[in-house]
Amino acid sequence: MPAPPKKAIVIGGSLGGLFTGNMLREAGWDVDIFERSQHDLDSRGGGVVLQPDVVEVFKHLDTVFPQNELGVPSRSRRTFRPDGSVQSEQLAPQVQTSWSLIYTSMKKAFGDEHYHQGRKLIDIRQDEAAKKVTAIFEDGSEETGDLLIGADGNSSTVRQIFWPEDKPRYAGYLAWRGLVPESEIPPEAAQGLVGDFGFANNKGSHMLGYLVPGEGNDLRDGHRLYNWVWYRVADYEELARIMTDRDGKPRGFSMPEGKLLDEWKAHVYDEADEYLPPNFRAMVRATKEPFAQAIRDLTVGTMVKGRVALIGDAAFIPRPHTAASTSKAAANALSLANTLVRYPEDTDAALKAWEPQQIAIGNALYQQGTRTGNYLMFHQQPLTPL
Repeated sequence: MPAPPKKAIVIGGSLGGLFTGNMLREAGWDVDIFERSQHDLDSRGGGVVLQPDVVEVFKHLDTVFPQNELGVPSRSRRTFRPDGSVQSEQLAPQVQTSWSLIYTSMKKAFGDEHYHQGRKLIDIRQDEAAKKVTAIFEDGSEETGDLLIGADGNSSTVRQIFWPEDKPRYAGYLAWRGLVPESEIPPEAAQGLVGDFGFANNKGSHMLGYLVPGEGNDLRDGHRLYNWVWYRVADYEELARIMTDRDGKPRGFSMPEGKLLDEWKAHVYDEADEYLPPNFRAMVRATKEPFAQAIRDLTVGTMVKGRVALIGDAAFIPRPHTAASTSKAAANALSLANTLVRYPEDTDAALKAWEPQQIAIGNALYQQGTRTGNYLMFHQQPLTPL
């Protein structure tokens, strides 16, 4: 009689957790995903540049999407000067998708039976002799398996438990963000932006934008969203004020859509007039509810401790200039599944074989993102991180 499948406990039900859950299941493991939120996650179309590792995960699913159904294509990369003239342009066809499209597709593929919401991790217990690991949840329940994956993002509870010294650090600037329905884009904003990947640089300012799927992952012309991201320098004191919402609640490092104080909305519109070319300026002013995210860095020295492993942003947070956060999580998951298949009887050997390359990838992206961000925002003179 064959041995029963090994069991994996995945902490975190966002993209990294879903990539991992789907790939480990395909590798023959029993998988349960535990998400602290009681509700489906939502990023309302936040943009993601579609990368090969994400496409590779889709290829492993029962429902295979043609690449042109995974997002919105763009033709060229075009950079504008502050006066609106074109500084550079190059043909660079690519596809932009949304966090929402990837999440809903991955969650549908994984199914609901083993995806558990409202389960907040508070501790982890390892039994080295039995080679088992147990997740302990706030509701008093426990789950035991052969492997626990921390895929719970940049504020990872798994990392806080086993890697308490490794904490994300503020990079000295934030990303203002916005989504504009394609049907509401002003003509002066559409000029040179819609259908292409646009950029604009200025002192302490870096802007980019592109079309992404619309509400309900709608890819039809006229039903999509324009996703823009505007990086601006902000010291720690200013960041704390920005990240205090309309109810006076500190939001830490992320301000969701609809919660930004009116004074900061006015600030974004006014600074757009000062720093951005006319088309991006009009796009920002057409945004009803800008939101914000602080840029942070994280690197770890190890990704495995016993039968506990970190993937995605729980381990490394590359700055978004690399366009690699989502693809890195997919790469981690693909590699982990493949390595576990190669070592079906020895999970410890699999983890030992898997870890070095993933650390190398994470460090390379961390360094690339740091160099790029510091050059764009500070001309190689960053603020000292917290």
